[in-house]
Amino acid sequence: MTATTAIGYEKNLPATDPEALTAREVEVPELGPHDLLVEVEAVSVNPVDVKLREGAPANGFKVLGFDAAGTVREVGSAVTLFAPGDEVYYAGSIDRPGTNQRLHVVDERITGRKPQVLSFADAAALPLTAITAWETLFERLALTEDSTGTLLVIGATGGVGSIMLALADALLPNVTVIATASDDERSAWVRNLGAEHVVNHRDDLAEQVLAVAQDGVDWLFTAHSAGQIETYARIVRAFERSGILSPLTTVRATCSRSRARASLGTGN
Repeated sequence: MTATTAIGYEKNLPATDPEALTAREVEVPELGPHDLLVEVEAVSVNPVDVKLREGAPANGFKVLGFDAAGTVREVGSAVTLFAPGDEVYYAGSIDRPGTNQRLHVVDERITGRKPQVLSFADAAALPLTAITAWETLFERLALTEDSTGTLLVIGATGGVGSIMLALADALLPNVTVIATASDDERSAWVRNLGAEHVVNHRDDLAEQVLAVAQDGVDWLFTAHSAGQIETYARIVRAFERSGILSPLTTVRATCSRSRARASLGTGN
């Protein structure tokens, strides 16, 4: 059995504790039929890694990490999509050990070929943020190239928000995008990614958004909704259309004559 160096945790300790993250040698599992053995070149850290380290039981030792990029070294007996030497990137799986290890096993069916124009580090920064942005726009919101309306992206300078701006600019030609940013430098950055309008989320958000979209926006994305539901209900167009806050929360604004009602639900 091959061993590899992995980084994880044994106890749920504060990040400032020197034992919050530890390195140890772990066994590399035997490859399943569709598995790839990847020599990991780069990983990225996501909020889910922080949440796991803070609260999920380690059950001895838990290896963190989802996003990774690297080179295929071995393949399972039924693998058809990749061969040793291929450069890949992927988001891993919550029910397998994490990517923070030198050798990592992943199913070929959730793996993609690393774009040649990207370094390993750049490629490793993409999977979870890009998947979330794509699923929000094209699955949860069900937008298409024929969709028309206004999309508000709150947190547009973050990982998911910035990818969402780029996707909307490339694939949603008839959707007007409003992005949030807190200063001139960030405003210029989100405009360069495709936002037509920029508002400052540190000021009166509803007033600024409604100055651009007088009847409200058709769709709204944010990763943080605590304490903001009433504001979002004012912003989202209240004519049987929905604003989806993905991946954590759904707000639906509905109109009953002149009154809007906001309902809160949990998304996946």
